[in-house]
Amino acid sequence: MTRARERPSTDRPSRERVVRALREVEDPTTGTDVVGSGLLADVEVTDEGVVVRAGLSELDESTRPSVATALERTAAAVPGVESVRVDAADGGGTTATATERFDRVIAVASAKGGVGKSTVATTLACGLAEDEEVALFDADVHGPNLPTLLDASGPVHSTDEGRPEPVTVPGDDAALELMSVGLLETGAPLAWRGSMAHEAVSELFADTAWTNEGTLVIDLPPGTGDVVLTTLQEVPVDGVVVVTTPFHASVDDTARSVELFRDEGVPVLGAVVNMAGTTCPSCGEAHELFPGDGVADLAAPTLAKLPFTPELQRTPTPGAAPDPVGPLADAVRDAADAPWAVDAPDGTVDIRDAPAAERRERVREAFRGRDPDEPFRLLSDRDPSPVVEFLADLAGEPAAAFETRVDRRTPEDWLLTTDPP
Repeated sequence: MTRARERPSTDRPSRERVVRALREVEDPTTGTDVVGSGLLADVEVTDEGVVVRAGLSELDESTRPSVATALERTAAAVPGVESVRVDAADGGGTTATATERFDRVIAVASAKGGVGKSTVATTLACGLAEDEEVALFDADVHGPNLPTLLDASGPVHSTDEGRPEPVTVPGDDAALELMSVGLLETGAPLAWRGSMAHEAVSELFADTAWTNEGTLVIDLPPGTGDVVLTTLQEVPVDGVVVVTTPFHASVDDTARSVELFRDEGVPVLGAVVNMAGTTCPSCGEAHELFPGDGVADLAAPTLAKLPFTPELQRTPTPGAAPDPVGPLADAVRDAADAPWAVDAPDGTVDIRDAPAAERRERVREAFRGRDPDEPFRLLSDRDPSPVVEFLADLAGEPAAAFETRVDRRTPEDWLLTTDPP
């Protein structure tokens, strides 16, 4: 079947982004998503549109049409997708792209350079490596300094299929995998234009032959440029940690970055306040390095306040992070894994606890009984964008007539707000 969407021309979406969206479609046989169950066989993205291949023949005849429709509508809701075709496949699962193998993906970002973002990303990865498999990806193509911070070097070898293999950084009782453009270059300045940086990051994200499967930590470039937006759009990031100093200009810029990440549908796990203070080595008295502290005004919890100390300037060891970073690793892991309370407006329809068979009916009843002068709001544990098509059918209006916003409030919670015509 083919579904064409009337929408303005946009850049072609990545395969990884479409696969990520299709994780919200349930396999009725297993009760899990179609990617995890292996029902999804392949996704092909071309200039002509998206082709989704799934093992529909494995399904009961009564559920086959609804699953095909869900695949079609979910893929069509991905920004930039203009047409979708769902084909039957003989079976087999998807071939996972490089980042899909990880249990969680955590990005570390900053609004400004020089606030210690790469140091936080590196020591955070080393702290997490004490309890799980960890990989570290250096997405800062213009300043790839993670190899220097970890005292790691190439050469980078390739698999038989030509995929680059990450470098292993050893510790006493743990290790982590590292991939960075800095491992591929020889110290020459990387004066790449935006499109070149975009392609380099996208290629490494797609092709790196990771073997670890726990947590992938991504060190983003400072600011909100092309590489940052590419990462947020193409990689299934479960949450972002923002790094700032207490200096008011840094905090103000960080607040704007937090809003950008949320607009991109990426949950902000919290903020790390770096260089929060220092202790005099002679008298032992604590001192603030920056006047004032506007961190409390950030719309994100504070995960840790790290001191300015020589301990954080030494080469970190996987599995043995400096003492100030140990609690940070625990806080990040808890923030990514724990169910979060979502502050939803009154009247929001919550279907997170509803069985799949009841969700549609609950939405139908709430939509028909709504106050026509108020927006319709829906809280879901999967991307609710395809629900707009259902609401449009109920209202007898085209979906394009609905003014809709979807916010991913936490790694597992989405809030849809729409103003029906």
